[in-house]
Amino acid sequence: MHKQWSFSVLKQASALLRFHVRLKSTNVRPTAPLGSRVLTNPDDIFKHNMWDHVQWTEEDKEAARQRAEENSRLRLPLTEQGKFVTNASQYWDHFYEVHQDKFFKDRRWLFLEFPELLPSSVEKRTNICLSHQEPTPEPNEVVAEASFFPGQQTSFRILEVGCGVGNSVFPILNAIKNTDSFFYCCDFSPRAIQLVKDHPDYDDSVCHAFVHDICKEETSFPFPPQSLDVILAVFVLSSIHPQRMQRVVNHLSMYLKPGGVFLFRDYGRYDFSQLRFKKGRCLSDNFYTRGDGTCVYFFTKEEVHDLFSKAGLEEIQNLEDKRLQVNRGKKVVMRRVWMQSKYRKPPPSSPS
Repeated sequence: MHKQWSFSVLKQASALLRFHVRLKSTNVRPTAPLGSRVLTNPDDIFKHNMWDHVQWTEEDKEAARQRAEENSRLRLPLTEQGKFVTNASQYWDHFYEVHQDKFFKDRRWLFLEFPELLPSSVEKRTNICLSHQEPTPEPNEVVAEASFFPGQQTSFRILEVGCGVGNSVFPILNAIKNTDSFFYCCDFSPRAIQLVKDHPDYDDSVCHAFVHDICKEETSFPFPPQSLDVILAVFVLSSIHPQRMQRVVNHLSMYLKPGGVFLFRDYGRYDFSQLRFKKGRCLSDNFYTRGDGTCVYFFTKEEVHDLFSKAGLEEIQNLEDKRLQVNRGKKVVMRRVWMQSKYRKPPPSSPS
């Protein structure tokens, strides 16, 4: 028996028409923030694989809270938790050894939700006067040699952290071809980066893929601070121990130009994948390890805002994306919760 849900839909015109981006899919999601497929009749629930803008009742929230409390009551001993931090790159490297590039689908939805990834969107941003001088390194910052770096001659630069095997990389590369743009992508899994470089669409004239652990601040990036227009992190920060997240975001934010944008999408609190964890997989509050050793954290809107605002960034968007994911074959409905956020680096303060 299905409950009657109330929904709200946020509407906006598609920016894709202006950017001339063609998404190669026969089932492109509607072009509104977080989709616009709304379930108004519960009898229609199995007509589509996904429904957008799902509102939870207080009873739904309480049931989810109790389920998360139950599966996190029994935690792994502290003596066994360290390996999931120190060996994180090995667990993910093994993941890509097993699955290669077959596990995740290409993220062609990126341009619907994040038009900031397209060079044309720069004109839409706030008018911030940027210095034409070389960016000044932050104090105590280890930087690459500033005299030359890949993509230096381009006017629009994107970095994706935790790029995996390129499920965001290649849709973006295809979209920025023949523009004055450059794309950097990194992952701490050497196997993942090699799979990116072996892809037939990889082009080192517009892309630089490299192995990098964003938790290690002592290692330098191949570009100087304040040189990036966009940083993209999709289901990446959740894999980092909560105690390390703030330092990671602080460090990454130094590489944004004034006016540059940090784009974030990740797991939200009480997502179906959190509630299905068995007892004994919890490491700390809302932080779990999977059977393959990889880890995942589940965010709230407030935590996301604190994370980026403490790094000195200003909120553009901070949304909780609640959907119903439907397995029509098995007649199973799953409540999905994701976070989607955009934060901008403000211009430097004018001298008093």
